[in-house]
Amino acid sequence: MARNTRHELLARPDHDEVARQAFVVALKQGLNRSLRSGNEALYQAVVEPALAAGTAGPAREAIRDAMYGQSAYRSWCALNRGAQEMMWEAVGAPIRRERARLEAAAHRLAAEGAAGGSLDLDPGFDPPRGVTAMDIHLQPGGYALDLGEGDLTAGALYEAGGNLYAFGQGIGRSDSKAAHVQRFIAARWPGFSPRRILDMGCSAGSASVPHALAYPGAQVHAIDVGAGMLRYAHARAAALGAAVHFHQRDCVATGFPDGHFDLVVSHNLMHESSDATRRGMLRETWRLLAPGGVFVHQDVPLRFAGLSEFRKFELSWDTRNNNEPFWEVYANADLDADLAAAAIPRDRTWVGHLPQSDGSLPWFVACGSRPAE
Repeated sequence: MARNTRHELLARPDHDEVARQAFVVALKQGLNRSLRSGNEALYQAVVEPALAAGTAGPAREAIRDAMYGQSAYRSWCALNRGAQEMMWEAVGAPIRRERARLEAAAHRLAAEGAAGGSLDLDPGFDPPRGVTAMDIHLQPGGYALDLGEGDLTAGALYEAGGNLYAFGQGIGRSDSKAAHVQRFIAARWPGFSPRRILDMGCSAGSASVPHALAYPGAQVHAIDVGAGMLRYAHARAAALGAAVHFHQRDCVATGFPDGHFDLVVSHNLMHESSDATRRGMLRETWRLLAPGGVFVHQDVPLRFAGLSEFRKFELSWDTRNNNEPFWEVYANADLDADLAAAAIPRDRTWVGHLPQSDGSLPWFVACGSRPAE
């Protein structure tokens, strides 16, 4: 299933809104493909020689202070931050305008129940502070935004904004995270056919649906902490004819029985998690995995090991400017050690990079399997 799959729950931008969205994508591509290279040129020509002359303090902190002291770099930062804010406004305008239609469509799809999925929200659930403390990625209201009964805003924003963000980063439209993981599973575990699947941190359900369609004989469950996100994901799955059971639960304590799932997956959850949450998720994954089961946790290829201090500084831009509190936490994580700490045998795991079919991004995965009984 492609990244830009069309369905009834997508807002329908008018002519001007389409133009604004196209401008944002073009602006982001220009900032990342062309202008960003000027940051390193500035560092090499001006900042690095000055630092070599003698500056106290850790190298990356010195690089940061010196780069933010350059007007050219501050200008690029302002443009990049502004492009992210413009992106959310560009996708938010049609969502606000069409909110009544989207909620009515979701209500109708839920009443029809044709796809066979379900939605399980917990009125007493308190989303973790790591999600609620700030608007991650600058998404208005954050991932756990909930404007009341029937509200879909968080999920609608997440899908529409995520698509524009990916296109602005140069990620292809013809592939998806779920399709990438499915190809990887087919190659690494030939003949694997799960009966029960769990998608952790499912957000708008853009991976949950392809897994349900790719494994039609499987019962698919998906969890997230945001009610608005899950309402949208449930309606979206129904619109695409996929039977997915969505639950408002935490990935470190899901409430499912031991050994309940043959396949446990996550997509871009690790870089949105603290060390404690990521490690708890891995422990929970192993507890939930049935004999012969497989887990694949996929994420962005953000690894600081072996990089220069300048490159680490550059990649840490999102921490300071894009409300990514765990961006560098994830970049510094030792996932092999985390897997071992979760009591998963080392000979049952693998950590590494895999390219997408169109070559646009080498996704990162931490995966493994439980021995069959």
